[in-house]
Amino acid sequence: MSSTANEARIYVTRTPGVCGGKPCIAGTRISVELIVLRTEAGDSQDEIVRAYPHLSLAEVHGALAYYFDHVDEINADIVRGRKLVEQMRAKTGPGPLETLLLKESADAHIPS
Repeated sequence: MSSTANEARIYVTRTPGVCGGKPCIAGTRISVELIVLRTEAGDSQDEIVRAYPHLSLAEVHGALAYYFDHVDEINADIVRGRKLVEQMRAKTGPGPLETLLLKESADAHIPS
């Protein structure tokens, strides 16, 4: 067995100024939070790699392992992010696409 086979690879790092200092897959701007959200949305690890072909399956698994070691921290980041989105929507109102979709939905319910 070579000495490199015994070395642990670091898959997740924090870099000031990158993604707000949140944990990311090393050398990328792909946050652990994003990997968790994609997984919660039903994406498999293989689907995440297909969506981000510069990532390896090992890196995605490394991000998920980091999540399971830091569940409370990552979940708190997710909650803060969702609250921020809600606050921004409350201030700005619906965007053009949402307005169009709401109009189309209302038009579909009007009897002819």
